[in-house]
Amino acid sequence: MLRRPNPNDSEADLLREQQEFLASGASSAANVVRRPDKRRGQAGAAEEEHDGEEEEGMERDVVTIEDLPDQLPSLTPAPPKKSRFKASCVTFEDEDAEERLDRHDTHISAVLSRIVERDISSTPITLPALTGMAFPKVLHRSETSGQMPLSIPGGKKSIFARQIAAQRIKEGKTPFIVAPEAAVGRETRMETDQGDAVDGLQAADLGPRLVSGQGLKGPDSSAETLRIHSENQAKLQRMSQSEILEEQQKLLSQLDPRLVEFVRSRKAQSVSSSASSCKHPQGKSREGGFTLKAVNTESDPSVAPVSPKPQEAEMKGEEEDEEEEHLPPPLAVAGEDLPVKPQKEWVHMNKLEPEKLQWMRDLPAPRKKGTKKAMQARFDFTGALIPPTEDLPTHLGLHHHGEEPERAGYSLQELFILSRSQVIQQRSLALSTLANILSKARAGAFVSDLKGSVTSTLLDAGLLFLLRFALDDSVEGVMSAAVNALKTLLVCESDEECLDCTFSWFRGLAFFPLLPSAQEEEDVEDEALPESMRETAKEKEERKSDHDVARQDVVKGLLKMKLLPRLRYILEVVRPSPRVVQDVLEIMTRIARHSSSSATQVLDCPRLMEMVLSEFLPISWTAPSLPLSPSVYGLPLASAMKMLRVLATSGRHACARLLNSFGLKQRLSHLLSADPSDFLLEQSEALRISTEAYRLWAVAAGYGQACKLYIDLYPSIAKTLQSVHRVLSPSDPLLPLQLQRVLALISFLTQVTHTAGCHQELQAGAVSSKGEECLPPPPVSWDQVVGLQAPLLGHLKGFLKSLDDPSQRESSLTVIPAYLIYLESYYNQFSRQSCFKPVETLQELEQLTCEVLLPLLSHHVVQGLIKNLKSSSVVCNVKCSPLDPESTPSLPGLSCPGWRDRPGLVSPSSSFPLLTGLGLLLQTITGIHKGLSSKFTGLLLSDAVLQYLQSCSQASPTQSHTRAWLLRHEQHLLYLLLRLAHRLVPTDPQVAKHASLYHQVALVLLPWLLPGSEYLAHELLATIIFNKDFISEGHSGGPEALELGELRLQEGRHHQTSPSFQTVGALLREACVQLPSIRGCFLTHLAHLEPSVLTSRDALLGRNPWISCHLLPELTGPTLPSDWPFLPLISLYEQTGVSDGGGLLVEELPQGALQAVTHCLQWLLLLEVWREEALKVIPPVAKLARLSCVFLCSSDLFLERPVQKLTWGLFRLLTRPSRLDSLDLNVPPPGLASFQDLYTALLTQYEAVSFGDQLFGCWVLLPLQRRYSATMRLAVFGEHVGILRSLGVTLEQFSVPIERFTSPPEDSLPLLRLYFRSLVTGTLTLRWCPVLYVVALCHVNSFIFSQDAAAQEVEAARQSMLRKIYYLTDEVLRNHLLLFRLPQQHLEFGFSVYDQLPPIRAKRLESILRQQDSDKGD
Repeated sequence: MLRRPNPNDSEADLLREQQEFLASGASSAANVVRRPDKRRGQAGAAEEEHDGEEEEGMERDVVTIEDLPDQLPSLTPAPPKKSRFKASCVTFEDEDAEERLDRHDTHISAVLSRIVERDISSTPITLPALTGMAFPKVLHRSETSGQMPLSIPGGKKSIFARQIAAQRIKEGKTPFIVAPEAAVGRETRMETDQGDAVDGLQAADLGPRLVSGQGLKGPDSSAETLRIHSENQAKLQRMSQSEILEEQQKLLSQLDPRLVEFVRSRKAQSVSSSASSCKHPQGKSREGGFTLKAVNTESDPSVAPVSPKPQEAEMKGEEEDEEEEHLPPPLAVAGEDLPVKPQKEWVHMNKLEPEKLQWMRDLPAPRKKGTKKAMQARFDFTGALIPPTEDLPTHLGLHHHGEEPERAGYSLQELFILSRSQVIQQRSLALSTLANILSKARAGAFVSDLKGSVTSTLLDAGLLFLLRFALDDSVEGVMSAAVNALKTLLVCESDEECLDCTFSWFRGLAFFPLLPSAQEEEDVEDEALPESMRETAKEKEERKSDHDVARQDVVKGLLKMKLLPRLRYILEVVRPSPRVVQDVLEIMTRIARHSSSSATQVLDCPRLMEMVLSEFLPISWTAPSLPLSPSVYGLPLASAMKMLRVLATSGRHACARLLNSFGLKQRLSHLLSADPSDFLLEQSEALRISTEAYRLWAVAAGYGQACKLYIDLYPSIAKTLQSVHRVLSPSDPLLPLQLQRVLALISFLTQVTHTAGCHQELQAGAVSSKGEECLPPPPVSWDQVVGLQAPLLGHLKGFLKSLDDPSQRESSLTVIPAYLIYLESYYNQFSRQSCFKPVETLQELEQLTCEVLLPLLSHHVVQGLIKNLKSSSVVCNVKCSPLDPESTPSLPGLSCPGWRDRPGLVSPSSSFPLLTGLGLLLQTITGIHKGLSSKFTGLLLSDAVLQYLQSCSQASPTQSHTRAWLLRHEQHLLYLLLRLAHRLVPTDPQVAKHASLYHQVALVLLPWLLPGSEYLAHELLATIIFNKDFISEGHSGGPEALELGELRLQEGRHHQTSPSFQTVGALLREACVQLPSIRGCFLTHLAHLEPSVLTSRDALLGRNPWISCHLLPELTGPTLPSDWPFLPLISLYEQTGVSDGGGLLVEELPQGALQAVTHCLQWLLLLEVWREEALKVIPPVAKLARLSCVFLCSSDLFLERPVQKLTWGLFRLLTRPSRLDSLDLNVPPPGLASFQDLYTALLTQYEAVSFGDQLFGCWVLLPLQRRYSATMRLAVFGEHVGILRSLGVTLEQFSVPIERFTSPPEDSLPLLRLYFRSLVTGTLTLRWCPVLYVVALCHVNSFIFSQDAAAQEVEAARQSMLRKIYYLTDEVLRNHLLLFRLPQQHLEFGFSVYDQLPPIRAKRLESILRQQDSDKGD
């Protein structure tokens, strides 16, 4: 026998022992076995031996390939394998190892505390079988290898499992395996809930499936389990089929769906395990073929695989209530049913796999559904939605092995999976399909068919990260598809077209940043920290994950994921096709529109701008050899110029960097000095480049930059102006592009004129500055632009004549507004120059009016456009204007798809650009020549304009990105119409008749004005809002009419409703006199807006050298809040109000506070009486809450005589019968969490400083009406019961009907007990608090004599109160409580009483007293 090696053996000993072992020929103790490859599905060693026995003698074909490498090449670009645990164990260099260990360390108590001992009290204990051996016999593998089944149905098994199975077979037991027939499926049939119930009855002898007996304590737990099962079966046998179904539905509605799924899975397991032991198995292996059963995964949810619900849009079902057609059960899969009959001799066909062979059968017909149940949406490769009932041929490639193989198309979830495939074509196809789906969704193709937003669904599912990963793909095709999909997601071509179309409008080069609406986040962690230790906004932003940032802001999330360096790499290294280059440039344009910070990141990206300028805006280039060049590198691109223009719009500094640091000025000079026909490019692309160059030049001139180029290129500009009428030929196929180029040129000349007009002012400032820093004058002066007016005026006259030609009408209407805006800039700046000659200019303006403006305004084409004013309005058609269903909060857009085909502000039939340009020019020339105003009264008095203004005065537009950019242009027109009315109302009686309408429009326009229009708000406040000429009621007998009405009202009531010292008419008359002072008060309180007003003024008046950014402020809200009339009152409360409710001394009020509050109340009174519509945007509860500041600002401000009179007047207006119904105090007023908190502060203030003031008392009583929350009444009678001694408002002084406090009867038992206690204890008396005395008396009387059935506690309280009232010693109170009849406000006490106790009440009282006596006797 060979000995084993020892540790002391030397190398020579080991070699000698090896030779002896080899010479002996003994078998080795261990053999080398090739490990099966799991990925290739190779069988184990034992199965290989078995297969070898079966295939012994069969020859195999062996193919030998020379130079075949030993290792297969890796599939590229397959995603690299990553460790599952590495991602969760990321460490950083600067991270402390000790802190990381403490963070991940878990105390042993956390482990030991979860150890639960299993209950084995009911487990039977069996002794081992007695044998003659001391130890059980060791089971050696060699002894049982021949008895073990080498192939166990249900898959490969380990050696140990097969040993156990062989041992159980030897012992006569059933092995723990699943028969192949059960694994494939049971007998195919359509199963329903009814079928499940019947199967449950038929399988009674199988034993319990759910009741296992585990956990039952006692020796006989199995018998108890069988007894429970027998009872259940007996109960089921006694029930009918309908009862079983009814109970089943009841259980399904009550149980958790996951629990139901678990029960059904248990049933499926038991049925599948029992199928193998049936007498007639469902599948048998026969000679010559195999019979396989299909799995019906649709009808039985217990068999269907559970998969996560895809996050995608669902298709809406048909509206007909037809029942779903029951399809015949699928036939069994047999070898004869397959297109190709499998042969056993084929390679790897010795074992058939049924689940794979099923895919070789023909597809079943698509299911025709006529149900309202939502179905999964499927799309073809073009992004079109495929109806669920459409049967498409398979050669289209839309059928696949998915969840619904019979339906063609791909769902969004399947496209996500396909986009991560290892096959290049599949990844590219999936991304292209997603891009097509997004494109059609943006166009509104799925609005009527899909439920929900496709874009929101894709973003929630992680589309952004999917595209960002795909951009890093090394395959250019996949990367190009990802770029296209990202462009489709971010860029809306219709939005860009609209913005380009409005560039030549007034302030059209400015736009709002496309930032998502700001969402306030609650910083719970930072609340307890001091201000110095709290995180800044930048630190919080950096701490957020990419997912959190992208969920709130898509563009910001992409920037955080380093999108810009990747795009630069694609352009610089990959050098993709022209379409991909265009997509990348459009993506960067959309990023630049996001915000100024995003535009700065684009500028700061290393080598990005240099590469764009050198490759796509070269100084020189050669003509492409082919019409469609395979590469655009080295050629100028209009999209690159547009991206630079948007970047320049983001700020003066960014524009200067582009012009000087990046050499853009030199490129502009080369592009603009030549005619587009000489560009050696396609004519359409050359026109686009020239147009974008002029637009970029206009943006730069809007800052006062690049104006020296104007001097250098003046000959080229003059030549272009001379050819305007020639290039705008109606027969030119490129006419739209020519029009845009002319408009861009006129916009540039407008900006140059504004800049030159500021030269003289800046030069005078530089001379008088005496060395102080000031802005340098621009290089272009007024003398160098004054010569442009004559040719441009000639162009305008020519276009005016072209309106009569139908072929030139549309193009003339397109360019006329730009010429009008230019003339406005010319005359606006000309009036400020030292060379201005008033007499000659007045004659020139009169000639302009007679020859151009009046003929233009009276032309039938323009009159037809004016009639479309209302239909094209954004303000008047808020409900009709379509909302983009694909707009998402994290990716705002302008919602412009289909803008050319529907009426709107930008449509060709819109009159807004023409009227805006005309209004601007009229504002300027009527300011120079005031006598020209009367010539344009027809514009304000036209029916179309009056109807439009009437609709605007009643509109309530909402604020959003989709409407703000258009609403801004409409606000300009409304402002210009009001400015024209401001000039005509004092002089023209016909226009003065509509002064109230103009004033109403001004009032509703003021809180609509968006950021960037602060100057317009200031001008409205200074000229129209407080102008007595526009408040015609003040000087046409309005106050006197109100006084007469109040006198008649008082005569009818025979008593004074409130102790006001003057009527409302007198107060209004005084307010009209104080209008100039009121205007000064409000302008003073809006002084904090002065920087914004000055910035807005510079932009709107064309003071270009002072403009710092053409990007408008962030769209956070309107310029003024909707409750701006309360602003002085709210400001005073914020300065002096005490949050705890205590008052301040009057001398602590700021100087002028009393006068400011008085002016504020006067203005509010005037609006409430004569401009009620203007305040409809403020809820009545908000008005009451803001007026409450009168009492909370100070300890005695409300006692001042003017404040007292005006507040009484406002209280009477707010408590009119028509207003009381709309006053809902249960709704939280804007700016407050609840009205109850404010009321608590009012009660505290009343207790402290009221001194029984009747006005303050009325304010406290108003919220105690029965229909409001009982919380406020409980506060008065509970915590603040002391105010009942001083709340002496009489019923005559209180203008609110008492029935609103007494009806319906009170149902709050705690409040009724407080009522009763305050009455009995004398806290509430008729002399101290008449109103609440009547209220408490009414409710207590109604409660104690109520005959309604109530709870025992309530009934006991009724009897207790009635007994106590009967034994009261105060006869007056006792009679009031027992004999109370009805509240009547005009009587002395405020209520009527019975002469004696009515019979019903007497009977009730007698029964309760008798019951009390009987209880005492017992």
